[in-house]
Amino acid sequence: MSANITKLTVMLEMQHAMNTKVHENWFEQGFEWYRAIWVECAEMLDHYGWKWWKKQTPDVEQVILELVDIFHFGLSLRIDGKTSFATLAEGLAAELAAPTQAQDFKATLELLAAAAVADKAFDAHAFAGCMAQIGMDLDDLYRGYVGKNTLNFFRQDHGYKDGSYIKVWDGKEDNEHLMDVVKALDTNHADFAKQVYAGLQARYPA
Repeated sequence: MSANITKLTVMLEMQHAMNTKVHENWFEQGFEWYRAIWVECAEMLDHYGWKWWKKQTPDVEQVILELVDIFHFGLSLRIDGKTSFATLAEGLAAELAAPTQAQDFKATLELLAAAAVADKAFDAHAFAGCMAQIGMDLDDLYRGYVGKNTLNFFRQDHGYKDGSYIKVWDGKEDNEHLMDVVKALDTNHADFAKQVYAGLQARYPA
């Protein structure tokens, strides 16, 4: 199994685990993941900049975070409760390796949104095109995805629901601590997610 397929399999497993926290049989509930995709696409355009009547500079870091969020929804659309994660990962790897690109990032993003609106589907080819045009690779996606997913679990384990969770410590928000942790780790390590969690745990106030 290639490194990319392994990483995609891990992300599918993590997405299923997170969705199961919301509802045990979540893939039978008909949640509108496709709608979350096109709404996020619209929000991302504001971060990228689309207004021709004023000067705008793309907020690349925020765009990458939004793409990571969209991938959560895309994975959720692909999981059907029947097909194995390894098989799904192989299909996704093939699609991501064949990006569809329009004339610029904005137009490619519209291809991604169009598939979500018209077909209620996740267009991984267009998603890969967006990644390429914003300078993002699968390693960046994996680092961002596993980090965000692990942080969500960490929050839940440390009182997010009852309000006892501390979001800011040592002068930084938990998202900033997360970035520091993931930058210091090797994404190819088999226990990358566990290392991210342990890194957050080591920094979190006792």
